[in-house]
Amino acid sequence: SSPLMVFMHRPPLMSYPGRAQHKLGFPYWFHQKTMQTLQFPSKTQSKKLHIPCFALALVLLISLASPASSCTEHEEASLLQFHAGLSWGGGLAATWQRNKDCCTWEGIICSSPNRTVTDVSLASRGLEGIISPFLGNLTSLLRLNLSHNSLSGGLPLELVSSSSITILDVSFNQLNGTLHKPASPSTARPLQVLNISSNLFAGQFPSTTWEAMENLRALNASNNSFTGHIPTYFCNSSLSFALLDLCLNKFSGNIPQQIGHCSKLRELRAGYNNISGEIPDELFNATLLEYLSFRNNHLNGVLDGVHITKLRNLVTLDLGGNNFSGKIPDSIGQLKKLEEFHLDNNNLSGELPSALSNCTNLAVLVLSSNKFSGQLTKVNFSNLPNLRTLDVYYNNFTGTVPESIYSCSNLTALRVSTNKLDGQLSPRISDLKSLTFLSLSTNRFRNITNALQILKSCRNLTTLLIGDNFKQEFMTEDDRIDGFEKLQVLDIEDCQLSGKIPLWISRLTNLEMLLLNRNRLTGPIPGWINSLSHLFYMDVSNNSLTGQIPLTLTEMPMLKSIENATHWDPRVFELPVYNGPSLQYRVVTSFPAKLNLSNNHFTGARLVQQQSNRCYPSCIE
Repeated sequence: SSPLMVFMHRPPLMSYPGRAQHKLGFPYWFHQKTMQTLQFPSKTQSKKLHIPCFALALVLLISLASPASSCTEHEEASLLQFHAGLSWGGGLAATWQRNKDCCTWEGIICSSPNRTVTDVSLASRGLEGIISPFLGNLTSLLRLNLSHNSLSGGLPLELVSSSSITILDVSFNQLNGTLHKPASPSTARPLQVLNISSNLFAGQFPSTTWEAMENLRALNASNNSFTGHIPTYFCNSSLSFALLDLCLNKFSGNIPQQIGHCSKLRELRAGYNNISGEIPDELFNATLLEYLSFRNNHLNGVLDGVHITKLRNLVTLDLGGNNFSGKIPDSIGQLKKLEEFHLDNNNLSGELPSALSNCTNLAVLVLSSNKFSGQLTKVNFSNLPNLRTLDVYYNNFTGTVPESIYSCSNLTALRVSTNKLDGQLSPRISDLKSLTFLSLSTNRFRNITNALQILKSCRNLTTLLIGDNFKQEFMTEDDRIDGFEKLQVLDIEDCQLSGKIPLWISRLTNLEMLLLNRNRLTGPIPGWINSLSHLFYMDVSNNSLTGQIPLTLTEMPMLKSIENATHWDPRVFELPVYNGPSLQYRVVTSFPAKLNLSNNHFTGARLVQQQSNRCYPSCIE
């Protein structure tokens, strides 16, 4: 769920980022010195937290060695003891039998010619029960993958302290408790990759756990309930440490200066915690960083223009949802590799630096919910050919939409809503052939007829939010307005438009949401409205509509029954959308089915209300 956002008035339906967005996926494939980003589905079985779109997992590297002819009795006994600890074995019993060589058992890989178990790979098998410490008796085990199951209990110390395991993945289970403190080891442990994400672990990281982890390269502990300060012990013990993910926990305190000692660190993710204070100068000594995220914490201070230039390898910088102030430094233009830049939901101000134009690899630029001012034309967007998402919602920008934006041929989402932009739309917006999401709401744009004539050429638009503009104009009834073949959401609310509900809306055959409320529309609801067979959300309240309410409204397919809900389009908004000050949506179908006819001059409303009991979940509000 999203936290409450407070506004002085209720703006029209528009895109809105919120403060609790979590990136849809940044798991990792870790192989020797190579890391690359993969996308994975969200966890659905976790009883702690459902991450939207953004579940985290570490994929194990499995060396497919030729299976040996048999395994040792000791290994067979250890595996059977593990199986005995399961309350649900996910069908493993079919092959895990004493009269069969355990090298042929499902999920088991043995080396050749030593005939020893090197891999146990049992991800997504529906396993329930505890993880047996007897797996630690597999002295040749290199890789253990028990992720995406329903295992509970603690993480056996025998696995973390194993003298053989290099990759350990128990992510996406219901493991709990604290990490045990092992005795001080006499030899270094071989563990390179540890993924304990998306479990129910709590407590602090004991320092003795990491003292012998000289080979550790990647740790993913995200989506748990760990507390205390950000651990940094591995920066001293492991010279090759490259990846740390602590997102979605309860870490607090300041960012430790020691994090700068992680000279090989490439990815640092600590979003959605309770970290406070300023970013220490020492952090910028980790010059190999490619991904840096402290999203949704309590950080403050200004962005240091001198130190930030040390991070020239940054691909993603996400500091959204904090309390940073001041301006974006001009030196940001020196981050030539930057592809994603998130500074939304802070207290930043001033004009955008023209140096942003030098970040020529930018694909995502999110600056919403700040106090930026000046004109967007300061940035030459034609230098950003890879730009896919531009979000400057809820600032104080003035002037017009820059013509240079229309050179960004890969742009799919553009949101400039809730600023002080004015003028008419440029015909060049039709050059944005990939545009699917456009929000212009709550500005001072003029000439709605011209705007719609231009926007109809954006053939891929699925979401069009232009409410709270075009004040006191006439709702165009121009029959030449066609196109919009893919449009699903149309918002023209709060414009004080006069006229009637126009016929051209009847051609929007894929329309699912229509908002025409808070205008001055007159006349009846047209009889063709029920031909919009996908429409499940319609708000025409606070107008001057008259006449009988058509009974056919109650027969609209998407309002008739709950069974029809399964046919709704599940596609995700390119940017989050909100309705009112506290409701945020990522998917069209998250909106409740609704028909709001209130505050008009209809007759016969009582009859329709009696009929509307069939609607799901409500018809008239």
